[in-house]
Amino acid sequence: MTRYLVVANQTLGGDQLVHRLDELMSAGPCTFRLLAPVTQTEGFHQWDYPPIDRAIPDAGVIARALAEGRLEHEIVRLRRAGVEVSGDVVDADPVDRVRQELGEGQFEAVILATLPHRLSRWMVMDVPHRITRASHVPVIHLESSPGPSL
Repeated sequence: MTRYLVVANQTLGGDQLVHRLDELMSAGPCTFRLLAPVTQTEGFHQWDYPPIDRAIPDAGVIARALAEGRLEHEIVRLRRAGVEVSGDVVDADPVDRVRQELGEGQFEAVILATLPHRLSRWMVMDVPHRITRASHVPVIHLESSPGPSL
């Protein structure tokens, strides 16, 4: 069975990523390990000084909840298609976690889905090249549209 490590957050459920995963599933039995890095926000914690009780949680809490929702949505979709899948929400910079996952398991490839270049922080952080350098398997980089907002 072929195993793929998929790194995506805002693109989970996006057309291009869904299409690629569906192609891989139709090519033969496979499993997916999904990593959903939390989107780094400008105001990661409350910005008021002194802090006050607010009805709105920190931006970091919201970003984590969105990543968890996207991840769960994609896991449910893939399981309904009969695919074995697992996943975790991880830190905003996924390179170290990808390195760790590759060291712990055998994968055919890493699939990295970013937003289009003009919108992607991961492109600014050079994440595709950094993961390629850290990997001993092929890295497939997709520019994908965002997935559904949850």
